[in-house]
Amino acid sequence: PGIFAFLADALFVLSFQTPLKKTNALIAQMGITFVNAYVPSALCCPSRASILTGKYPHNHHVVNNTLEGNCSSKLWQKIQEPYTFPALLKAMCGYQTFFAGKYLNEYGAEDAGGVGHVPPGWSFWYALEKNSKYYNYTLSVNGKARRHGENYSVDYLTDVLANMSLDFLEYKSNFEPFFMMIATPAPHSPWTPAPQYTKSFQNVSAPRNSNFNIHGKNKHWLIRQAKTPMTNSSIQFLDDAYRKRWQTLLSVDDLIEKLVKKLEVNGELDNTYIFYTSDNGYHTGQFSLPIDKRQLYEFDIKVPLLVRGPGIKPNQTNKMLVANIDLGPTILDIAGYDLNKTQMDGMSLLPLLRGDKNVTWRSDFLVEYQGEGYNGSDPTCPGLGPGVTHCFPDCVCEDSYNNTYACVRTLSASWDLQYCEFDDREVFVEVYNLTADPHQINNIAKTIDQEILEKMNYRLMMLQSCSGATCRTPGVFDPGYRFDPRLMFSNHGLRARRFSAQFL
Repeated sequence: PGIFAFLADALFVLSFQTPLKKTNALIAQMGITFVNAYVPSALCCPSRASILTGKYPHNHHVVNNTLEGNCSSKLWQKIQEPYTFPALLKAMCGYQTFFAGKYLNEYGAEDAGGVGHVPPGWSFWYALEKNSKYYNYTLSVNGKARRHGENYSVDYLTDVLANMSLDFLEYKSNFEPFFMMIATPAPHSPWTPAPQYTKSFQNVSAPRNSNFNIHGKNKHWLIRQAKTPMTNSSIQFLDDAYRKRWQTLLSVDDLIEKLVKKLEVNGELDNTYIFYTSDNGYHTGQFSLPIDKRQLYEFDIKVPLLVRGPGIKPNQTNKMLVANIDLGPTILDIAGYDLNKTQMDGMSLLPLLRGDKNVTWRSDFLVEYQGEGYNGSDPTCPGLGPGVTHCFPDCVCEDSYNNTYACVRTLSASWDLQYCEFDDREVFVEVYNLTADPHQINNIAKTIDQEILEKMNYRLMMLQSCSGATCRTPGVFDPGYRFDPRLMFSNHGLRARRFSAQFL
């Protein structure tokens, strides 16, 4: 079979419905929508590394978007890249493989081999140097640099990716199965829409949910430091960003329509699996944080996941808890590869896609992130002290060294819960009951039953040290879960130190 994976950049689950009408009609309505799809780290590079490896960040060791954080570093290239699912698809399953778009944020860095480095596993390689752009960028074309300017008709990146992909479908071998991964920077900043879409969605603004522009009381200090209410200029800025993000998605919608039609003309559509998802969510004003990701809340960790393909009934919705670490195992499973030969932490979605009955599935998964910060103070915000980064003009900072946390996100018949611990001096804890509080306004860490806290703390310890099959053991609210309270808080300090060490 053919396999397509579309990866939009920083796309919150609620925002894909309206601008992506063609995508919704061609993928969601013709297949399955996973309404509880998540990423284990709400930042581009760690999340993309999880997609490629099928592993949690503590196992692939990509912790942020910098070379020092292992993003496309020499170490990543040596230890993880040879075992990504595309490498296995090509070497072990005989697939011709095609990549176009944003790979990892530091891809192409001189200290990591430049654009001459083509990761193992790709027959055709059209990768963006560094981070998201729409014009004036460099592509690695099978290891050779190709510079693009600012002429819309030949340089607008979303359209360039579409044309390269159409060419591949036109000229590829018909005697081998194929895999394509198209990773559009849209709707990532700088949110540059195509000229024909600059007037679209003029009346659209960021969602005003109950957590919009309110103080993040009882939350980690980084959330509490946000100015509430936001300034008018901040609100105007985030509304404008939200509108431009939608505008950029119209070109992504066009890309998907062109490729689905090409598959249909080629007679390959009915034998091709198509996945559409994103690497992380995005906040726009929730808890008075203007725009970014990196936080533990639903708006940053939840993403769209749409799939169509052979054996998938149309217009389905699935509520199972799935994560992007499942994409690699799923695609290898489709290709017939023995998943027991991998070291992946995720699970194959294929039984869910086919509608198999009595599928045993997870009820929780791990979210983990290591905060970024600079040793010096931000010169525009000296009062905040050292260790913060990504600060807005009104001194609202989106990240810090001790914005380092791990969470268990649980979704079972009885609980819709998130338990998080920060690796800071306080060992700050946040707990949310999303059944009663879907927008995560009330931190119930100090009022929830102590036994639940202890079980969640223990489960977090287990997941933070898991690897492969041990990442798929029963969660706290599964019938098969076993809990020994003697293993609890006596080991707490060891857990916190291990959390730090794993991320270095």
